[in-house]
Amino acid sequence: MTGPAPVNNAAQKPAERLAEPWSQRLIRTLLYGSNVDRAAKARARVGFAILAFAAVYAVLAGRLVLFAVGADSHGSRRTASQDAIATARPDITDRNGAVLATDVKSPSLFGEPRRIIDKDEAIELLTATLPDLDTGEVRERIQSRKGFVWLKREISAKQQQDIHRLGIPGIGFLRENKRVYPTGNEVAHLIGLVNIDNQGIAGMEKWLDNNGLADLHRAGFATDRLQKPVELSIDLRVEHALRDELIKAKDKFKAKAASGIISDVRTGEIVAMVSLPDFDPNNPREAHDPERINRLTTGVYEMGSTFKAFTLAMALDSGKINLNTSWDARGNLHYGKFTIHDSHPLGRFINTKEVFTYSSNIGAARIALGQGVEAHKAFLAKMGQLTRLRTELPESAAPLVPRRWGELNSVTIAFGQGLSVAPLQAVMGINALVNGGYLIPPTFLKRSEQEAKALAKRVIKTETSDKMRYLMRLNAEIGTAKTADVKGYYVGGKTGTSEKVINGRYAKKRVLNSFTAIMPADDPKYQILVMLDEPQALPETHGFITSGWNAVPTGGKVIARIAPLLGVEPRFDLPPSDRLILAASRTTQ
Repeated sequence: MTGPAPVNNAAQKPAERLAEPWSQRLIRTLLYGSNVDRAAKARARVGFAILAFAAVYAVLAGRLVLFAVGADSHGSRRTASQDAIATARPDITDRNGAVLATDVKSPSLFGEPRRIIDKDEAIELLTATLPDLDTGEVRERIQSRKGFVWLKREISAKQQQDIHRLGIPGIGFLRENKRVYPTGNEVAHLIGLVNIDNQGIAGMEKWLDNNGLADLHRAGFATDRLQKPVELSIDLRVEHALRDELIKAKDKFKAKAASGIISDVRTGEIVAMVSLPDFDPNNPREAHDPERINRLTTGVYEMGSTFKAFTLAMALDSGKINLNTSWDARGNLHYGKFTIHDSHPLGRFINTKEVFTYSSNIGAARIALGQGVEAHKAFLAKMGQLTRLRTELPESAAPLVPRRWGELNSVTIAFGQGLSVAPLQAVMGINALVNGGYLIPPTFLKRSEQEAKALAKRVIKTETSDKMRYLMRLNAEIGTAKTADVKGYYVGGKTGTSEKVINGRYAKKRVLNSFTAIMPADDPKYQILVMLDEPQALPETHGFITSGWNAVPTGGKVIARIAPLLGVEPRFDLPPSDRLILAASRTTQ
């Protein structure tokens, strides 16, 4: 039995289509075209819809995960992160690679006022979690119409965790660069510090911004990975030894302040610089204390008898005198209504060598008068003592120079009164007196001897430099610097005791003491300056407060500690200065 014949759907479709009204056929043709399998196309559309919904839900799920991990919004973070990248700074290291300043990542708290639902609740929760927040300030910021506001910079990881647990919408965190100083107070005045935005505001940190770093920030190139460390001339080991001895001396002699510099006389590099009291750059509030200024660059002082080195060098270099020229020191020198006297009067004629070793004010004054006012001014100007010294450190002070420089000014300046300079520029001048006669600008960056020679300017003759080294060594052998003559290092030096001006008058009991030393004196490599502000008399000083009783022994202790660190090898049984130094000079006068 045969079944019914199969239905030919293909044959029926044209008939069905002919039975459709013409309007439906037109719509179907416009929507689907002709000869299209509508069932297949429907299945494809359903599958496409499923994929589309799956993609949308995947995106939404991903965004929710991102919001859960980081509570800040992308738009606000994009704006703020540009500031964070702009504050990235290079490491600062000492000459041996020890890190003195570096960046670390620290979370900061921000808010998006437009996204905060219950602002009163947010303020209450935040101030309860961070008690140091100012409620009024937080309220003002959160209730503003801004899209982004800082609430607290540089919070701790625990604080971040505590706030995160509160789950406040519109409150987020941004990781910023925070400057830290691993060595604390050790190199505070040299390194300086930064503000809350990681911008340098003092010391070498400010120098970095003034010399290209700020431009890199604005261009967006100053990122963490693209910056080379900045190498300084400072040796952290030597810095520590100098600071330690100065702290001990300040405490022992109950001084108001203490400071010191160690300089390479051949390159002008500052190997160590300490000014006490100092501060911790990790605690910027301390830096604003006026007692914590850098006395070596921003302070200007009458340097006392150390200036006699310039007076004698000027006269010896002129050729008008020699080491054996005699000077009348039988009595006080009267100039107008002023009287010049010596602390230890000899009551006789003295030679040039004795002027230096006995630190004679009368002898120095007569030497300056013999040179004349204009020659005196010209020499000190040539030695860099009459104009502001510029170094990498932004902090500097101009010297206090007499407006009208007459003979009386030359008389007093000859022994260190009446002209105030920054101690660092005095160090620069003394370097030139002992390094062969070359004035080299000081630097806090590493510098080679070849680079130094390119900057050097000859200011005195080689023979004059030989004589000055001889005088400084002689002073350690028989003069006021004997207690700093550390055996094996052939030390030379000059002392200075300057009475401070209080209410327009010199106060005999309030002095600023200094000691300038060189080592080794026959071929100097380093100069050491030690200064004590208002040291007090002790029983062991027999009531005396002059430099030879406090600054000089302090300098000797510094030399004993730093010489091995600087690679200066001890030499013993060396001949006296007239045979070792003058014998190598072109003249023996």
